[in-house]
Amino acid sequence: MTAGTQSSVRAPLERSGASPRSPWRRLLAPGVATAIALAILLSLGFWQVRRLAWKENLLALIHAGLHEAPRPLPPDSTWSRLKPDRYDYRHVYVRGVFENDKEAMVFIGSGGRRFAGAGPGYFVLTPLRLPDGAHVIVNRGFVPLAYKNPSTRAAGMITGETKVTGVMRPPEGRNLFTPADRPRKNLWFTRDPRKIGRFYKLRRTAPFTIDADPTPIAAPGLPAGGATVVNIPNNHLSYALTWFGLAAGLLAVFGAFASRIVRGQDETH
Repeated sequence: MTAGTQSSVRAPLERSGASPRSPWRRLLAPGVATAIALAILLSLGFWQVRRLAWKENLLALIHAGLHEAPRPLPPDSTWSRLKPDRYDYRHVYVRGVFENDKEAMVFIGSGGRRFAGAGPGYFVLTPLRLPDGAHVIVNRGFVPLAYKNPSTRAAGMITGETKVTGVMRPPEGRNLFTPADRPRKNLWFTRDPRKIGRFYKLRRTAPFTIDADPTPIAAPGLPAGGATVVNIPNNHLSYALTWFGLAAGLLAVFGAFASRIVRGQDETH
């Protein structure tokens, strides 16, 4: 090809802003990939921001519920209409009689921070018979493994009419790793009030449980109340900053890459 021919081919390319070695063509695929990854990282970051607002609202509701004066338990005529997100952690009181012969022992691998050092044990869920005959399952609290048998904690068996104060909790869900309940051995792995009610043939069981307020952690007064988990982690801000930081790092890497490509093209001219 003659010099004149080369000049005639190069001239239209230069006028169009492209060249046989145009850096923009080399940046097209990395740019698209970077844009997609950036969109994903930013969406994850903003999702964590929304989760942060939700978690802060939840913690505020929990704090308010645990520290407000207890209110009367909603009547059983309204139980079917109650929504968990409306009653969870509501501080209530109710009067009734514990049916101690129908305890449901829910295994727990660790007593948590309140029962630190106690090791594994059980939550003692006892039906409370209300004056109208309906039942509410009360999580009376934690006992170590050695206190599963009621005879080992006879002093803590409340008889006769009593007043219970605590917070309302929705049924506990299951997952693929939750063992099957073995009610005939009084070994449960979820706090499911209706399942407990069906096994013990209770009349009109509430679709929620009540976590009893804290009591002294000492035998012979077991079970020890205050089993409600309130130390809910709130790491969403750090997660959001992580995703936004990765997005900023991605932009910096692509910017450096694009700058090197453009500078290298300029140096060839």
